[in-house]
Amino acid sequence: MKIVNVDNKISRAELSKMADKMFGNLVKAVVDVERKVIAIDAPMHADQEAELLKNGSRQNDLWGINLHPGKEGKDFIEFDSMINIRPSQDNRSRGVDDRKVKQKIIDVVNKLVEK
Repeated sequence: MKIVNVDNKISRAELSKMADKMFGNLVKAVVDVERKVIAIDAPMHADQEAELLKNGSRQNDLWGINLHPGKEGKDFIEFDSMINIRPSQDNRSRGVDDRKVKQKIIDVVNKLVEK
């Protein structure tokens, strides 16, 4: 598992290698929208979530996504993870229902994933 931050960005080429090892066309990731870090390259979002929680993240700030290194634009990020089901935060789906939170995720990914 790799933790990506502003000092340790990741390239699309590196994401592609990770995808080839795991799922072929996607890489699972968990984004901390407040600390602006991404846990990446683990078989399950729950593993990445646990690692970020162990390292100081707060549950309410963590959102699971899938990155598709072979796709561009809005198809690059897929908002789909079991860890996103949070009735206490009015998120009742595997997606991210709040547009502001979704934009924060997009901003973090765009800042930390190099083209």
